[in-house]
Amino acid sequence: MSKKNKSVAREWFDTIFWGGLIAIIFRSFLIEPFNIPSGSMIPSLQVGDHLFVQKWSFGYSRYSFPFGSWNLWNGRFWAAHEPEIGDIIVFRKPGGKVEYVKRLIGKPGDTIQMKSGRLYINGKMVERKDARPYVVANLPKSMRSAGYYYDNMSIKGNKILVDGKPAPFNYTIEYKSDTICKMAPYECGVFNATEYTEVLPNGVEHSIIEMADNAPLDNTEIFTVPENHLFFMGDNRDNSADSRTSAVSYVNRDNVLGRVWFIWYSHNYYAPMLSVWNWGKKMRWDRFGMLRKK
Repeated sequence: MSKKNKSVAREWFDTIFWGGLIAIIFRSFLIEPFNIPSGSMIPSLQVGDHLFVQKWSFGYSRYSFPFGSWNLWNGRFWAAHEPEIGDIIVFRKPGGKVEYVKRLIGKPGDTIQMKSGRLYINGKMVERKDARPYVVANLPKSMRSAGYYYDNMSIKGNKILVDGKPAPFNYTIEYKSDTICKMAPYECGVFNATEYTEVLPNGVEHSIIEMADNAPLDNTEIFTVPENHLFFMGDNRDNSADSRTSAVSYVNRDNVLGRVWFIWYSHNYYAPMLSVWNWGKKMRWDRFGMLRKK
C-alpha cells in the first residue's frame, strides 16, 4: 500500500474513532436521545415523541455508559441532585436491558397504594381534580386518507373535529400498521377516557388519564419502597407496566439514566418522513420544544 493510501486510510480511521469517542462521551455524560414507544405516559408524553434526557441530573451509574449491564461497579457518583416526586425519568428496567420512561411517585420509605382508582401516598389520598373528557385514537394507517368517523367526531391527520368544529377536549392520535390492528384489534380504535389534574404531596401538578376506576391496577396492595429504590407509575394509569407490576416493581437508583428534558421532535406515524407533502398531518408541531421537567 502506498504512503498516500495509508495516509487516507489513517485519516478515515482517526475521523471514525474520534467521532465515535466524542459521541459516546456526549451521550454518556450530557444528553441521550430517547423516543416514546408506548402510550403509558399519555397525556404527558405520546407515542412518537422524541426527547432528550439530561444525563447529569442525578449523577452517573454504570448504566450511564456503554456496556453498563456489565457489573463493573455499584452506586452513583457526581450526584448533585436527588430525584423529586413528579419528575419524569428514564430508567433501565430491573434485571433487563429495556429502558422505560415513567413518573416518580415514591422514594425510599414511602408507602404507595391504589384504591378504586385513587392514588394514596403514605396513607393519604392524592388530590385529583378537574375531570374532563379525553380521547385516545389509535387508527390503522389504511384509514389515514379517508379519515375516521366515530359518533359526531371526524378524525384525520392530527385533528379531531366535533360537528365540524375543533374538539373541545384534549386527545392523542396515533396511526398503527394495519397488521397490528388485525392481529391485536383491541389496540386499535377510539377510546374514551377521563383526564384529571393530579396534585402530588410536594405540590407538583400533572395530568393523568383513567379509562375507569376499577381496572386491574386500580386496586393494589400497599407497596413500601425499599432503601435505595424508587417507585414509578405511568400517567396513563390503566395502561402502564410500572412499579405496580411484578414486571417492573421497585427500581434501584443505579438504574436511573436521567430526567426528561424536552421534546425535540414529535410525529404520529401518519406517513414516511420522505413524504414531505404529508408533514402537516404527520408532525405535531405544537409539541416541539415542550419542556417536561415535571
